[in-house]
Amino acid sequence: MWPMFYFVVASFACLAFAGHSEARPVRTPPAAGKNAAIPDSDRVAIEFDLAWTGDYTALITGTAEDNEKVTAAIKSFQKNRRLKETGVLTPQERAVLAGAAKAKQAQVGWTIVDDASTGAQLGIPAKHTPNQAPGKSGTRWSSAQGQIVIETFKVREPGTTLANVYDQQRKEPGTRRLETNVLRPDFFVLSGMQGLKRFFARGDFKDGEVRGVTILYDQATENIMDPVAVVIASTFSAFSGTGLLAQIVPSPRRKVEYGTGIVASAAGDVVTDGSLLEGYNTIVVNGYGDAARVAEEPGAGLALLRVYGGVALAPAAFAADARTETELTLFGIADPQSQAGGVTISAATAKLNGDVLEPAPPPGFAGAAAVDAHGRLAGMVSLKTPAVASTAAAGPLQGKLVAASAIRTFLDAQGLPTPAAAANAKDALVRVICARR
Repeated sequence: MWPMFYFVVASFACLAFAGHSEARPVRTPPAAGKNAAIPDSDRVAIEFDLAWTGDYTALITGTAEDNEKVTAAIKSFQKNRRLKETGVLTPQERAVLAGAAKAKQAQVGWTIVDDASTGAQLGIPAKHTPNQAPGKSGTRWSSAQGQIVIETFKVREPGTTLANVYDQQRKEPGTRRLETNVLRPDFFVLSGMQGLKRFFARGDFKDGEVRGVTILYDQATENIMDPVAVVIASTFSAFSGTGLLAQIVPSPRRKVEYGTGIVASAAGDVVTDGSLLEGYNTIVVNGYGDAARVAEEPGAGLALLRVYGGVALAPAAFAADARTETELTLFGIADPQSQAGGVTISAATAKLNGDVLEPAPPPGFAGAAAVDAHGRLAGMVSLKTPAVASTAAAGPLQGKLVAASAIRTFLDAQGLPTPAAAANAKDALVRVICARR
């Protein structure tokens, strides 16, 4: 009986008081144990991907309170793929999960749209709802025969309250049979049957206005729409700056991106941040020409490039047993926009909090070298710009350390030995230029 859709709404109910009751459930502390240490930003992405694979059926919140649900969903994912059911994703399993989620999104044509009628932003399964037309107070997306309908709405009238709109949505249309109804000060959720269709309605309140979305689909489409409904419900961004889209929607990439690489062999091998290369098909190592991707380790955020025909390069050495200290100096080649087109190597200091570098280094430091107080190469910088809900803005950079030991393991797998005569990390840096044709 509509299990996935029910659990999404039940998750809202765990966070809210039902109907008009003033009683609120007692909030229990986040559960410790497996996955408790995952940063909230990473947890959101994991829940998002697990929702697409059908293993996570609750509301996506990205908080530690989801710990037990996330662990159970990971075990489900592992079981379905005949992996060891540990409840914790290895880097390789995380990569498999991401690939599976992307495949599901591609199958339905998952698309983020800005709804000009209401000002909201939401995701839709564009391949299954290709028809777009004005709605009563928003926009309507539907399938060819109307089996699936997604419609936004907006209510802004004198005296508008969330409770009033909630009451109206409960009663209209008259064919609705409620299974769950939740009202909180800032949003409401309704679910059940509307005629012969499953329905879900969500409304968010701010500054005297309610913006919402209704999802309707035939029971015959549940296998397709249940995961989609989970994601739409969780990521609906009624007002600018709200919702989870800012954490999970890929931000637009520039046509040309700049980063740093660390020379790993005199023959022309360069290791860099794998995320730097995403979406680009032309890679150049400044001063040495075109570079070929020869290996990647997505789970560790590593990529190996090779340049040919250049003069001998001075490689750095990544020790398998290198110790990691809290205080680090980062050496990288900053984005040319910040140094008048130059290629000067600059330094930045950072403290290591877990594997997070604080503060995050500047643009261009993706793939930069991290050196400890004793001059030892502690690892490499992985630098990302978090996805944002706007196509015009970008969130703050986030830097993480890829430990030298992980890089050494990666290079060993490619048959690259530790150089007999290693260069100073600062002297082993090159600029990596990525471009789209």
